[in-house]
Amino acid sequence: MKILQDLKSIKARDPAARNVLEIFFLYSGFHALIYYRIGNFFYRRKLFFIARLISQMGRFFTGIEIHPGATIGRGLFIDHGSGVVIGETAEIGDECTLYQGVTLGGTGKDTGKRHPTLGNGVLVGAGAKVLGPFKVGDRAKIAAGSVVLTEIPPDCTAVGAPARIVRRGGERPADLDQVHIPDPVSQELCKLHAEIDKLKKELEKMQNS
Repeated sequence: MKILQDLKSIKARDPAARNVLEIFFLYSGFHALIYYRIGNFFYRRKLFFIARLISQMGRFFTGIEIHPGATIGRGLFIDHGSGVVIGETAEIGDECTLYQGVTLGGTGKDTGKRHPTLGNGVLVGAGAKVLGPFKVGDRAKIAAGSVVLTEIPPDCTAVGAPARIVRRGGERPADLDQVHIPDPVSQELCKLHAEIDKLKKELEKMQNS
């Protein structure tokens, strides 16, 4: 049963969780998954009004909006969760992690498949927006506050708005580590400062000669 797998997955991955009873009764991310899985049951049977009603109840009580038509695998961990939005055609693989304020949405330009697909083990940091009908590969990581508009390959780390890939394969940050991720904007600024310092020194040499 997916609900039990969700419960076990959260317990295994959240260091703040003391026991499964605490998760079951107090975690809004887990409650949102319960509403989603019930709503999805009715959605797949084309009882759309009932499915959306359950979805809206889940949004009211948890602050997390998951469309009942979305496809969600086993062990999704929505940490804190307030403001999370998951669109109708979004697909989420197994053992993924979403932090508060994440949007898996559309751009308004597409029809049919409008929302992103997350592979297995994907982590999406707080406030990140993933918009459009493309895929984020297995075990990819999207840093907090990023805006992702294009496909992210597996085992990559994406940062920024719009997001750029700053790491491909090799050593990756720990699952819950959103701090030690390279900032491409900061790296470019450092390069510019170095170039400015170099030009200043050359200018001083020309003035003194």
